[in-house]
Amino acid sequence: GANPLTGSIGVVTINMPRIGYLAENKGDFKQRLEYLMNLAKESLVIKRRVVEEFTEKGLYPYSKYFLEDIKERFGEYWKNHFNTIGLIGMNEACLNFIKEPIHTPKGRELALEILDFMREKMVKYQEETNQLFNLEATPAEGTSYRFAREDRKRFKDIIFANDKVVKEGKAEPFYTNSTQLQVDRTSDIFEALEHQDDLQCKYTGGTVFHCFLGESMPDVESLKVLVKKIAEKFHLPYYTLTPTFSICPVHGYLAGEHYYCPKCDEELEKKKTQLEKEGLEVIIEN
Repeated sequence: GANPLTGSIGVVTINMPRIGYLAENKGDFKQRLEYLMNLAKESLVIKRRVVEEFTEKGLYPYSKYFLEDIKERFGEYWKNHFNTIGLIGMNEACLNFIKEPIHTPKGRELALEILDFMREKMVKYQEETNQLFNLEATPAEGTSYRFAREDRKRFKDIIFANDKVVKEGKAEPFYTNSTQLQVDRTSDIFEALEHQDDLQCKYTGGTVFHCFLGESMPDVESLKVLVKKIAEKFHLPYYTLTPTFSICPVHGYLAGEHYYCPKCDEELEKKKTQLEKEGLEVIIEN
C-alpha cells in the first residue's frame, strides 16, 4: 500500500475463462462466479484470522511493530488491510461465453456488467464480516499461464488468448490480464484508453493501464503533453508510459527497437575497414 499501515492480507484470483466456457447463460455465469467469490471470501477471512493470531504471538515482529498503532485503535493489527479478490482472462471469458472478444461493444458491455456484479458482492462481504474487501485487476504474471495450462488439460476446445498458435502446437497457452484488451489488438494508445477507461475505474484495488509507446521514450516536452492529455481526457486511476527498448549482450540498454545492435555494427564496420586497409578481404554475415 501507500505506507506500512495498509495493503492486502492476500489475493485470490478468479479464472474467468473457465466460467465463460462452462456457463450456459448469464444467470449461470453469475451463479458460478458468486460461488467462487464466496470461496475466495472464506479463504481470505480464514487467512486474516491466522495472520492476526501469528502476529499477536510475535511471528511477524516487524509488522507487529509498525502496526502497533492500528492495534491500539481498532483492536486488530491488520484492520486496515484488505481481503483482495481479482480476476483474469475476461477477454477469453467473452470469447468462450458469447463468442466475441472484449473489444466489441457486446464484450465490453458484458465485462462492465460482471465488474459491477463483483463490486456489489464486495460491499456485501464487507457488511457481513466488518472487514475491508477490494476488487483488483490481477496482473496475471504466472497465473496467466497456470490457469490456461490447467484448463487445457480439462477442456480441449476452450479458447485461449493465443488460441491459433496453441491449436497448431506452436506455443503454450495463456490468458489476458484482468479485463485488458488482447495483447495484439491495437498499437493505438488512445483507442486502447477509450476502451479501458470505464473498465479501469470499476476496480477498487490495484489496477494500472500500460501505455506501450512502440518506440523509444520521446523528449520530455512531448511526454508532458501526452501525460496531460491522458489526465484531462480520461478517468482511469493509474497509467504508465512504457517505451520500447532493446538489450545487447555487449552494450546493454538500447533505446528503441533493434534487431541488431547498431553499436556492434559500427564496431564491426570499423574493424572491417581497418582489415581492408591491411589488404585483407572481409565478409560480415548477419
